[in-house]
Amino acid sequence: MKVISPRVHGMMDYATVLLFALAPTLFNLGGTYATVCYVLAAGYLVITLLTDFQMGIAHLISFPMHGWLELISGIALLASPFLFGFADDSETARNFFMAMGVLFIGTWLLTDWRADTHTQTHGHGTMMPNHH
Repeated sequence: MKVISPRVHGMMDYATVLLFALAPTLFNLGGTYATVCYVLAAGYLVITLLTDFQMGIAHLISFPMHGWLELISGIALLASPFLFGFADDSETARNFFMAMGVLFIGTWLLTDWRADTHTQTHGHGTMMPNHH
């Protein structure tokens, strides 16, 4: 069952950006782990801003393509401690990146990637779905 709408997904994307940006402080991640978190925060912010949905600005990436990027990211995050050899170096970093991978994959499974994401303005600056 696809219970996450594009709008809710966008809100979750911005929360994810914030979590990646704050993770080094929240989980005491330093060095390379902190740098990776900041790069991921910036990257996901750009992807979200460029996605063609209510929470995006530039509308250059289709919502389904956003989904595929998210699925690939989730798999990569889940595997990263083993792919990059830090599974035994930092339990906190391993658990954080793997948890984010599980979160991404779970979100991918629950998001309605086929939902109508086009909007238009109808007076007074409100955003209403475009149901043509």
